[in-house]
Amino acid sequence: MFRRRLRLPAVLGACLLVAASAATLAAPAEAAPTDEPAVQVTIDSFGPTAPKVGEQVVIKGRVTNTSSVTFDDPQALACIGRTRLASTAALDAIPTEQNVPMNDRDSCRNLTNDEQTFQPFEQPLAPKQTVEFTLTVPWKEWRITDDTGVYVVGVTFRGKPPNSERVMAGRARTLMPVLGQQPLTRSVNTALVVPLRHRPTQLGGKNFANESLARSLAPSGSLGRLLALGRQHKVTWLVDPAMLDEIRQMATEYVVVGENGQTTPGSGKAVATAWLKEFEAGRARGNQIVLLPYGDPDVAGLVDSGDPLKKLVAQARTKTERSGGELAPGFTNGLWLEGGAAASRYLAAAAGGFPGSTPDDLNLVSSSSWSAGTRPVLTTTPVYNVLTPGGTHRTERTVIADSSLTAGGPDPETAESPLQVRQRFAAVTALIAAAGKSTASVVVAPPRGWDVDGIATAALAGSLSLPWIKATDVAGVVAANPRPQETKAPAAPKTNGVLTESHLQSVKDLDEATTTMQDLLVDGTALPEVMTQALLRSTSSGWNGHPDEARHFTAIELGSANQQLGKVHLVNASVDRGLRKEIKVNLAGSKGTFPLTITNETDWSVRVGIVVTSVNRSDLKIRTPQTVVLGPGQKWTPRINASAEQNGLIRANAQVTNAAGKPVGKSQELLIQASQYGSVGWILVGAACALLFGTSFVRIYRRVRTERRTTAAASATAGTADAAETTETTGPAGTPDPAHDRPGTNGVAEAPDASLKEGVGSKDG
Repeated sequence: MFRRRLRLPAVLGACLLVAASAATLAAPAEAAPTDEPAVQVTIDSFGPTAPKVGEQVVIKGRVTNTSSVTFDDPQALACIGRTRLASTAALDAIPTEQNVPMNDRDSCRNLTNDEQTFQPFEQPLAPKQTVEFTLTVPWKEWRITDDTGVYVVGVTFRGKPPNSERVMAGRARTLMPVLGQQPLTRSVNTALVVPLRHRPTQLGGKNFANESLARSLAPSGSLGRLLALGRQHKVTWLVDPAMLDEIRQMATEYVVVGENGQTTPGSGKAVATAWLKEFEAGRARGNQIVLLPYGDPDVAGLVDSGDPLKKLVAQARTKTERSGGELAPGFTNGLWLEGGAAASRYLAAAAGGFPGSTPDDLNLVSSSSWSAGTRPVLTTTPVYNVLTPGGTHRTERTVIADSSLTAGGPDPETAESPLQVRQRFAAVTALIAAAGKSTASVVVAPPRGWDVDGIATAALAGSLSLPWIKATDVAGVVAANPRPQETKAPAAPKTNGVLTESHLQSVKDLDEATTTMQDLLVDGTALPEVMTQALLRSTSSGWNGHPDEARHFTAIELGSANQQLGKVHLVNASVDRGLRKEIKVNLAGSKGTFPLTITNETDWSVRVGIVVTSVNRSDLKIRTPQTVVLGPGQKWTPRINASAEQNGLIRANAQVTNAAGKPVGKSQELLIQASQYGSVGWILVGAACALLFGTSFVRIYRRVRTERRTTAAASATAGTADAAETTETTGPAGTPDPAHDRPGTNGVAEAPDASLKEGVGSKDG
């Protein structure tokens, strides 16, 4: 029995092993084996960029042993794929062979007929060791036609790992455009777009979050290197005006705020000043300036979020239009979209409908936003009218940058290297120049996040000196294509923003605080510009990839906005209740009033109101007073009319509001003590009062009548004072004491008035 129980798992295990082996043999490998010994081959130099028929080619580079084994008999060899590529589509279809083991890749055949085409190394290649190579390939060794075209060429590494024959353990390829014996038929007007942008670092005024912008502005930094391209080449700069504002502040004075709140003097004043000077010199040389929406916002993320964030796109564009006056007339109001953000709903929302928009505004979109099958043809013109149903206009004039110009080499791992970018650019433009007779126009724009150090873009700028290239700017390309064709906008997923949900929520909170502050001011245009700038900077697409800096920035700006709102607040005396403070008031009767005082400690005139709401009772009714205007430093003490139907303690909140009714700052808790009687209680109180005053009146009346009667009797009797005294003493009960009835000097009695006073003020009365 025990054997049978073991037999079944054994059979199942064998079956699974056979099935797994069959699946492994039947399915193609998805990647090269991870235990395959490999080296890294890098091409550092390739020249000439586009050889003519008959010219030899020199390739220089390095080989680094990235494996853990030593290769004996190592050598580097030049290789070529002899298929002539005559179209950009053919370039895009070059196989990467990433799922093929290195030794089996055969798309680039080795050249071995000439000793210059391969280089043996004298010593074995040990792990982590790097050796350099130089290969010179005579024209005849390529064995290709004399026609213009593009070929895939490269360098392979061969060596013997332990206990093995010689294998190919590494390879690097690039594109080689060849200029045939027939001259190229046309020139290519080429506009190189150079983005000048950086994630926000200014926290407001002279306070900065860090020195990253200063490092980028240095000559060796990305912004310094990109700006320098305008000295020797005609380029179009895409500039974030928010970044320009930051650099101008840095050139004046700034400090860096640490995590503990301490500040240190900024170190980038000199580089900021030099950068601005070079920027102005570039403008003077005629380089076109395209100003992005202020802060370079994440258009797709804001539009997908709906209101109120959607409106910030138009605000950013309006802010740029107004700030552009500092650069007028040498600037263009522009928009830069790529990927899913180029869908019609985003283009329509951001391209028009904002104050200051003009037909000359530039909409720049990358061709990679379209799928390969729906991409507009760009070999003739890059200017199109993109259909935007539901937008301000039916179409939006759009310049489409050819993404294939920056796609780099055929191997993904080295595609973004400067040399690969240069060779791809030369290959694509050479094919365009050979494909027709009329002048062609192309726009090349590096994708966002593609060239972090600016070196690859510099390689593109160097390629503008190729003989078939005629450097121009985007304005020149647009002017050369006055009648754009129509095309559909690219399809896109449901959401396409680059900012995280948590960051967008922080932007919403900051927008709400900023809007509340603006509605609080009597003159909304007096809102401090730093608050508007901070809000737009918080939407920057430059925050992508820097979540910690984004969180730090929005937290500081939200705290600053709330601090301003907190300067308009209640100042009534409060009672401490542990962690909270409460204002205590008494409400006597069914109706009553109590005062609350609001003070304005800001530097502007504000319009404020106050709203009191109950927390634990529904019978509290408050008459809300009208809003009033408070100047700087002024106070307002309205009396709050309230009523309650029942006795007891009422918890309520007093909230300062702006003219729009939105809360300003935090609410203040109130403790309202209501004390009043019901209807039965009021009847009893009324009856008691009537009885009290009625009996008092009767007793007073009787005493007055008795005293008058006694006075009259005394006047008619001629008795002596002793007889009168005897009469008074022995008289009926309740008669006055003789001490209160003494005649005056003239014989007129003074007792009636004195007795009346005594009766009214007496205890009995």
